[in-house]
Amino acid sequence: MRVIIRTLALLFLLAGGTLFGQRDSLTLVQAAWSHDTLHGMVLHTVQFTQQEYFRSNQYIAVLEVPATSGMEFRFGYAPKRTRTSAIAREYDALAAVNGSFFDMDRHNPICHLRIDGVEYGINTPGKDTVNRKYYQYGTMVLRDGRPCILRTDSARLWERMLPDSNIMTAGPLLIYDDTLQPMRNDLSFVNKRHNRTAVGIRPDGTVLLLVVDGRTKQSEGMTLDELAATLHWLGCRDALNLDGGGSTTLYLREYPHGGIVNHPSDNGRFDHEGERGVSNILYVVGNMQ
Repeated sequence: MRVIIRTLALLFLLAGGTLFGQRDSLTLVQAAWSHDTLHGMVLHTVQFTQQEYFRSNQYIAVLEVPATSGMEFRFGYAPKRTRTSAIAREYDALAAVNGSFFDMDRHNPICHLRIDGVEYGINTPGKDTVNRKYYQYGTMVLRDGRPCILRTDSARLWERMLPDSNIMTAGPLLIYDDTLQPMRNDLSFVNKRHNRTAVGIRPDGTVLLLVVDGRTKQSEGMTLDELAATLHWLGCRDALNLDGGGSTTLYLREYPHGGIVNHPSDNGRFDHEGERGVSNILYVVGNMQ
């Protein structure tokens, strides 16, 4: 991954850069990344402690799932909010991240969610929207066990027209067709730093599951523009923002700390104990499962 990041960053700089300058892209390239291989996937982690990345401290974890690994992606659902790690273990997952948005009190998904042809959630409009909320303008479908990211239509029930058996709507889109997407600047959800979870896809089909910790002095979190830039520098052609904040969790089977890679923040501490219960996840299984 070090070679990939360096090559991509060089191309980025030669192209003149976008959004952010040379300093942040080079900081990402030259960082002291740690690399671990487990279950045919590669985990890359890095912690910035001197406010050197976007002038902030950050903890970033990226799980790289090569297109040639034979791994398959699936969606998991819990009718009552359950920790990402617990849902992952229930499905015998090798790895997982929290999925899309949900109602904290009623537990139900508030974005379209279809699993094996069964609909578990539909888009819930917001106060300032007619059909769908800002974070419902991106959709991930699973085709042959691999994620594919789509731009949604504005119609509230547009996903029902899709033939795919497995659909998860979230958003907003961060990158689409190798183009960074414009963000609304009037929403704190967008322009303030929070924990973030995202899925990115490189041109060769490699999938990146990325989490950024937030809400602590050790890791402040990212704006959506910062998150999009990071994924673009990591080589993603398409990328979708998932639920974040206290929900942000990356689970990896047989990893220390009960499999929790990052530092979920619902307990207000920078440790591995602060998982929040969620309603759905994106998880990875081996090709023999």
